[in-house]
Amino acid sequence: MNIHEYQAKELLARHGVPVPPGQMVDSVQDAARVGGELGYPVMVKIQIHAGGRGKAGGIKKADNESTLRRLAQEFLGRSFVTAQTGGEAKTARRLLIERSSPINKEYYAGITYERKSARPVLLVSSEGGVEIEEVARKDPGKIVSVPIDPFLGLLPHQGRSITQALGMTQAKGGRLWPALAGMYQAFVSAGASTVEINPLAEMGSGEFLALDAKVVLDDNQVALRPELQALNDPQEEDPMELKAKRHGLSYVKMDGTIGCMVNGAGLAMATLDIITLYGLKPANFLDVGGSASAEQIQEAFQIILGDQRVGAVFVNIFGGIMRCERIAEGIIQAVRKAGLRVPLVVRLEGTHVELGRRLLQESGLAIVMAQGIEDGVKKLKEILK
Repeated sequence: MNIHEYQAKELLARHGVPVPPGQMVDSVQDAARVGGELGYPVMVKIQIHAGGRGKAGGIKKADNESTLRRLAQEFLGRSFVTAQTGGEAKTARRLLIERSSPINKEYYAGITYERKSARPVLLVSSEGGVEIEEVARKDPGKIVSVPIDPFLGLLPHQGRSITQALGMTQAKGGRLWPALAGMYQAFVSAGASTVEINPLAEMGSGEFLALDAKVVLDDNQVALRPELQALNDPQEEDPMELKAKRHGLSYVKMDGTIGCMVNGAGLAMATLDIITLYGLKPANFLDVGGSASAEQIQEAFQIILGDQRVGAVFVNIFGGIMRCERIAEGIIQAVRKAGLRVPLVVRLEGTHVELGRRLLQESGLAIVMAQGIEDGVKKLKEILK
């Protein structure tokens, strides 16, 4: 689950990470009040669940109250498209007003899980203020990577090795350490999957401040902890993803035109890969799980067809726990209820597969049957020529 920058900074500050003085506001009047309390200049930052806000014009400096009022009026209620919004606009309903101070140098710091070792890893780079993926691509040697033992945590000697690798003096490294240690404590306490500070800036005063922060919470932790659930902003989530969550479905919207309904995350990922391999683009990831009911399959169809960009649907189901005739019944009911405005290709395998296929073939609906994943994708491509 994503949270806003101001929430991420509140979390970091509770664990000793220095952040600029600031406050979230949702009106022009409150923006002006906070600006007066902080003293000018201030930074005005839209709060949406997406990176690239600065390049999209959503982060600007105000040197006085009149400029702050103008920016707040301009930002609030405005839709922004950034490099991370997938071509769709997000509406700014909140602003973060922060004191602005001179910066000496920008760094990057982040913690996430390293899949191979199945443990947290701290990444620090002297190239802050840009996407870490870009640094990794252009100059990976500028990224210092430190694995963290979850039983021991981030240790001081690891902090010293980081500062030495960055060419910092001992004094500067000592000022950096509280930010790194606090970031790890926040990562653990919130059950996060990712914490990033970018930039982690060395200010003119010599102190380090988290000028921007991103925190992604583990959905499994969120489900167990009401205090984390309270950080959710439903207005930032895709309505279809919210609907899917309510019905026990795993749905992620993508930017293609092939609607996908699959059972099992591994099969779903393989399906997306093969669709892409054949030059098509998936419109979504939708996993109905291993024991979906006919009602869930109906909801899945409505969610897929609710995306007006979808030009065809591919259902790829392996019935293990789920029997294929139940899947077929759900598909038939869903198509009859929702109406079929696009081509539908279905690949069924598993328990009672012959019965399931016969039900689909005898339904009288315009359903194209496939014998395998590749056969299904080939048929989609042929239909869409």
